[in-house]
Amino acid sequence: MKRFFLFAAIVFFAATAAAKEGSLNRIPSAWKWISPTEVAFTFDGTYADAGAFVTGLDGLLRYAVPESAREKKTLAEQIADIENPTLSPDKTLMAYTKWGDLYVMDVKTAQTVRLTSDGSDDISNGYAAWVYYEEIFGRSSKYRAFWWSPDGTKLAFYRFDEARVPEFPIYSPKGDKGGKLRITHYPKAGDPNPRVRIGFVDVTKAFEGATDVVWANFYEKDDQYFGKPFWGPDGQTFYVPREPRIQNQLELFAVNAADGSKRSLYKEQVATWLNWIDSPLFTDKGLYMVRDFESGWEQIYFLGYDGSLKRLTSGTNWNVKLLKADASGNVYFVANRDSQVRKTLYKLSPKGAVTALTDLSQSVGRCEISPDGKYFVAALSSLSEPVTIVLGETAPKKKYAGPKLLVDMKGPYYDPSDFPETKLISLTVDGLEIPGTMTLPKGFDPSRKYPVHVDLYGGPDTPVVSDVWRTPGVMAEWFWEKGVIAVRLDNRAAGHNGRKGLDQIYKHLNTIELEDFVAWGRYLQGLPYVKADRIGVEGFSFGGTMTAALILRHGDVFHCGIAGGGVYDWMLYDSHYTERFMSTPEDNPEGYAASRVIDYAKDFKGNARLKLTHGTGDDNVHFQNTLLLVDALQEAHADFDLMIYPDGMHGYRDYQAFHSTMTDFIFWMKYLLDE
Repeated sequence: MKRFFLFAAIVFFAATAAAKEGSLNRIPSAWKWISPTEVAFTFDGTYADAGAFVTGLDGLLRYAVPESAREKKTLAEQIADIENPTLSPDKTLMAYTKWGDLYVMDVKTAQTVRLTSDGSDDISNGYAAWVYYEEIFGRSSKYRAFWWSPDGTKLAFYRFDEARVPEFPIYSPKGDKGGKLRITHYPKAGDPNPRVRIGFVDVTKAFEGATDVVWANFYEKDDQYFGKPFWGPDGQTFYVPREPRIQNQLELFAVNAADGSKRSLYKEQVATWLNWIDSPLFTDKGLYMVRDFESGWEQIYFLGYDGSLKRLTSGTNWNVKLLKADASGNVYFVANRDSQVRKTLYKLSPKGAVTALTDLSQSVGRCEISPDGKYFVAALSSLSEPVTIVLGETAPKKKYAGPKLLVDMKGPYYDPSDFPETKLISLTVDGLEIPGTMTLPKGFDPSRKYPVHVDLYGGPDTPVVSDVWRTPGVMAEWFWEKGVIAVRLDNRAAGHNGRKGLDQIYKHLNTIELEDFVAWGRYLQGLPYVKADRIGVEGFSFGGTMTAALILRHGDVFHCGIAGGGVYDWMLYDSHYTERFMSTPEDNPEGYAASRVIDYAKDFKGNARLKLTHGTGDDNVHFQNTLLLVDALQEAHADFDLMIYPDGMHGYRDYQAFHSTMTDFIFWMKYLLDE
């Protein structure tokens, strides 16, 4: 029976895809200005792909991307066993890391100089410790922890000492008869963190044999974190954000790369936690940055090099991303300002006026400002409108007819009735408005009752609800065809309500967020067209945590759920993320105890069905979490489903992803649709 169902599902997917052939066009994945009047587009990120093209300001003529704008691999980048090969600004030198040390190569001659020599299993230079990669630099960094100065004469790098950081074993059954054991340095909540030093090397002297490192004047044994750093435009000053172990203070230092001396430029402190300074814009007099300490919302500030601070905006801004500061003093940024769920491109004038440059009814995705600040190219969409890429002016004249259409996702046979219709919904809890989306099934009849599938995440400042186009995946299509109402839900701490919503969860993860999702569940149960006893829930990572907690504690509201890759005891997750919201276990033992999903198992009434999934190779949320929850459920004599993926990472890939989808279909058929 199951084999037949899998075959039928594959046929369904193929038929659905064939039926919509020609409905949607491919959309470029990235674009960049290659001159003040030309924009290059790419579908695979290389600008060398067959579909890549360049267009001018008229948006009409298309021609091939010039060789100089293509992302090409140099000879140095093809050397084996090197990490993060990165060209200097003038592209004459290449820096990279290898086996814990930092190197620089002359691209033309291939002459190579080793800049550090103490790399080991515990020491890495220019290659990030895992917790920095995951939580501070971000996955897009690919562990790179070195940065070229603007003039290409110096390299700054972080040196990580993980000798004190506990090691965690990850077992693989593959390989030799005994399998393989991978050992990683992973600081869990309360554990010692990596010690970090910040070094500078003058690469102009390195090729002459002088590879002395200048170390920034920080005390590496302090219990601290350093954020993502930034070179100033002078090429001499390196700006380093620092936070203590309990992340409620931030200090920005200006470090002299020549001698390592530092001076404090900016300080900030709040009662809960602070986010890092991200992507500031530098000028000759100071820098623009985004902070949220003052009004409960994100505001743009100008920080002078003399330490002076001026607030430039007001209002309910969130998810602010600074794009460019032009020569006239205008600042261009994208933000949720006029809407909780839509991002808009704005221009901030030197006098403080904020002007929307894109349609408020659509949400901005990727956006790039021209080098001279006169034009922008942006992706726009909404829940009901597929993506368009447009070219617009930043200082429109009277005859300006609006942005020009460059690319349209709508294909020649696009018909909106071929796609599920999704609408915004909202819930007000404790005076805070929380958004969600609802997709009604095909042929919806309000006189009937339908089961509901809830998709959620629930982590702090990580919303899943936005008014943007989402091309339906196979699961969404299946729910639509099978008569299931599909909803996506956020809670008060997702970021839609600024710091007021976020700060309420401090030291109490899995508490208020859970109550919000229960309120959503009861709202859904009260709708006349919902089967009140057939509401399913699904989430991965933090969403897996939320899903397991909802099923184990609120089976009267959520009747079946799939929890993937979840944290079921915050003592088992990494130090930086966990302690940002929970403080340390020593400071907040009650909060950690109350949030332990593993302990919820003993009170499980068995009135809902839970499926747990996890990859055994997950180096982010360790499989240990699910094993301990399984043990607790077995001790409680609970009946549940379990699917493990050998060597699976934090998110299943290839055949494991396919298998996960197929078996999820079977679960929903049985417990949501009673088939």
